[in-house]
Amino acid sequence: MEESHAHTRPSRPPIVELNDVTVVYPGGHVGLERVSMKIDRGEFIFLVGPTGCGKSTFIKLLLRDLEPASGSVMVAGKDINEMERSKVPMLRRRIGTVFQDFKLLPNRTVYDNVAYALQVTGTPRAEIKRQVPEILRMVGLGAKIHNYPDELSGGEQQRVSVARAFVSHPPLLLADEPTGNLDPETSIGIMQLLYRINRTGTTVVVVTHDREMVDKMRRRVVQLYDGRVIRDQSAGLYTTDESTEEFGVRVSNELGVDFGDHDGDDIGAAL
Repeated sequence: MEESHAHTRPSRPPIVELNDVTVVYPGGHVGLERVSMKIDRGEFIFLVGPTGCGKSTFIKLLLRDLEPASGSVMVAGKDINEMERSKVPMLRRRIGTVFQDFKLLPNRTVYDNVAYALQVTGTPRAEIKRQVPEILRMVGLGAKIHNYPDELSGGEQQRVSVARAFVSHPPLLLADEPTGNLDPETSIGIMQLLYRINRTGTTVVVVTHDREMVDKMRRRVVQLYDGRVIRDQSAGLYTTDESTEEFGVRVSNELGVDFGDHDGDDIGAAL
C-alpha cells in the first residue's frame, strides 16, 4: 500500500497587517498611535469607536490616501508605502470600497455605474456584459438595470454601490458606515449582502456605529479610542457590559503608562 503524502501549501500572509503604525495629521493631530493588528484572509471585522477615534484614518491608510509617520502598512504581504506611486491605482482596484453616501455617478444607469468599475481595469466588453447583470441579480437589482440613481431608494443605491465594489471579486472589501443613511430594516439587507460576499472568500471590514447590527452578527470587533486599539475580540459586541464610569477608568489606564501591559491579552488571542 502506497503512503499518502500530505502536501501543505505555504501559508499566505494576512490580507492586512499594521505594525506599530502612527499617523500624524498636519497641525499635529494624531490619527492613529502605535497601532498593530492583523486581518486574516476571509475574516469579517467590525471597526467601532466614537467619531474621531481613527476609523476613517484606518481606511485611508489601506487605500494609501495617507502615509504613516512611522510603522508599516502591509496589504497581502506587501508594504504599500514602499510601492511606486504609479502602482497605487492598481492597489485600489484590488480593494472594493463602499461608502455611506454611495458615490454613484448620477448621470449613468445602474448598469453603467457597475460596469465602470470593470472598464477602468480594461476588462473586455463581453466579460462586462456577462458579469454586470450577474452581480446585479446577486444584490437583488436585476430589474433595475436601466434605472438611474435618482430613481432608486437609498437602500437600492447602496446595493448598487456594493455591486460596484464587488463586481471584480476583490480579496478585500472596505465598507465605511455602509448603513449610516439607511433605516434599520434596509440596513439588515445590506449587512446580509456583505455577509454573503464574505462567504465567497472576500475579507470584509465594516466601519460602523450600528450597535444593533454588530451585536446581532457577533463577528470580530476591533474598538478604537483616541487613535489606539483598546479591544480586539472575536465574536464581540459593540461595547462590553461595563458602565460608562468603568469604561472611562479602563480607557484612561490603557492609554496611560501601563497601556502596553493591557493590550496583549485580548488582541493576542484574537489574532
